[in-house]
Amino acid sequence: MCLATAYSTSDPNSVILEYVSKVEVEDGKVILTDVLGDRKIVEGTLAMADLTGGIVRINCFD
Repeated sequence: MCLATAYSTSDPNSVILEYVSKVEVEDGKVILTDVLGDRKIVEGTLAMADLTGGIVRINCFD
């Protein structure tokens, strides 16, 4: 199983969510779900997903 850590592109050290198992993009929002089923909804767009490296980067709208 490949799990990832999601980061904001505005601050590469800013972790949005760890152990991400699912990423959905819908209506200007990125919905992240971790391995335990906890969800985090972020307004923004998906910038990049490196599943081999376990990294997801999101352009967050503030």
